[in-house]
Amino acid sequence: MKSDIEIAQAAVMKPIVEIAQTLDLQEDDIELYGKYKAKVSLDVWKRLKDKPNGKLILVTAINPTPAGEGKTTTTVGLGQALWKMGKKAMIAVREPSLGPCFGVKGGAAGGGYAQVVPMEDINLHFTGDFHAITSAHSLLAAMLDNSIQQGNPLNIDPRQIVFRRVVDMNDRALRKLVIGLGGRTEGVPRESGYDITVASEVMAILCLASDLMDLKERFGKIVVAYTYDGKPVTAHDLEAEGAMALLMKDAIKPNLVQTLENTPVFIHGGPFANIAHGCNSIMATKLGLKLADYLVTEAGFGADLGAEKFFDLKCRFGGLKPEAVVIVATVRALKMNGGLAKDQLDREDLGALARGVVNLEKHIENMAKFGVPAVVAINRFPTDTEAELSLVRERCQELGAEVALSEVFTRGGEGGIELAETVLSVLERRESKFKELYELDLSIEEKISTIAKEIYGAAGVVFDKGAQASIKKYVEMGYGNLPICMAKTQYSLSDDAARLGRPTGFTITVREIRLSAGAGFLVAITGAIMTMPGLPKRPAATRMDIDSEGVITGLF
Repeated sequence: MKSDIEIAQAAVMKPIVEIAQTLDLQEDDIELYGKYKAKVSLDVWKRLKDKPNGKLILVTAINPTPAGEGKTTTTVGLGQALWKMGKKAMIAVREPSLGPCFGVKGGAAGGGYAQVVPMEDINLHFTGDFHAITSAHSLLAAMLDNSIQQGNPLNIDPRQIVFRRVVDMNDRALRKLVIGLGGRTEGVPRESGYDITVASEVMAILCLASDLMDLKERFGKIVVAYTYDGKPVTAHDLEAEGAMALLMKDAIKPNLVQTLENTPVFIHGGPFANIAHGCNSIMATKLGLKLADYLVTEAGFGADLGAEKFFDLKCRFGGLKPEAVVIVATVRALKMNGGLAKDQLDREDLGALARGVVNLEKHIENMAKFGVPAVVAINRFPTDTEAELSLVRERCQELGAEVALSEVFTRGGEGGIELAETVLSVLERRESKFKELYELDLSIEEKISTIAKEIYGAAGVVFDKGAQASIKKYVEMGYGNLPICMAKTQYSLSDDAARLGRPTGFTITVREIRLSAGAGFLVAITGAIMTMPGLPKRPAATRMDIDSEGVITGLF
């Protein structure tokens, strides 16, 4: 089988104007970025906002493993299958980050014959949204340090600056820095550091904002530092939100592209799922629900992170009601969860599978807590045996989840027909009774404990002294009623990446609480999670190249 990039390069794309017409969008509704990419005008929402919504379908997964799960691939393939069946369907996914693309993870446009194209553009600079986010964030950081340099009229304590800088690359050398060295004209020396752009609060705000003015208002609420008296200093205090918003005037518009089979796709925003809320923009999702009868979207990493944040943050802020959730799993990944080594995954091992399927069972149970009907998509590999597939199917059915095989990686939309038919059947037969996991009037500790115990299966939560002090401060500042965004390893239900399967009896350690006042949530940092990843010993970038004809190789 060809590589992903070879398949993508052989795709027969339609001009994006034609893709827009399938959604009843006119030429004046889109702004072209070349022949195959476009941004959708914000005026379209004003015209369609009172139109009934289509059905919202969330795709999530078990905890990721090196064996592969295929969540984005399944999202794209399901959308293609619905389109192939004559349904007016759309897909909404996140934009990839350059850091993981050049590091370990690779691209984020699907895979095999279930991809979003033009794949090279999407995985690289695309329409420049991430550059705009980085620039808006950098502007605020520069204005903050400049205010201190220019007499410090806001009485900012340099030791209490909480706003770091960002770059869209994995660069561990930037995690901790001392800036402002070189003398009086070079700024005020202080400790600082960089996060990756996708962990920026500016990114989270883009994905949660309802329109340009809401975006600007949220920017103004970003807390960047504290005064010597302990009072918060915001972007509004620095008079920065207007300039930040104008840098984002184009980035806020959803991007329209297509799949290999010409199914329309919105790809917009890309917050990290193990740090931020890990979903594409509310604006793209809500617009997609007006333009299509079925909108297939995804949430980052496993259901313990992505789906929980989709339900408790994105749906809460956007007033969204998911009608069904698809949980992607592979036999290979479940066997790895059961203790089988990666080089042994191609052989049948029902014992390892039985031990590892408990990870999937926990995610099925969790989705039921949100009242959303679940479908398990078994992303089939050639090495899967009938006995293994039967074991997974039986366990899922015991928990009330429908099951379908998916072969979208090798067969595209045709390989997703069984999954699409199962999802449509569930939508017809089972009503979603969606509800968030917790109420906002609970204490910060209670909300975190509810997520940890109900979703992760933890026995309890330990709050480090720093986290306790932050909670006390945020309650006093009036932020105690904000929802929680958990920052946790994606590899385990616990905060220890090595504990696979369905661990029990563990505690979650919250070592830090960060305020994202503009985004509208509190971030609970657990375990060894970091907001600036590093590159591996041999980065994916070392395998990438471009020739004299402009043909890219090794991107994925």
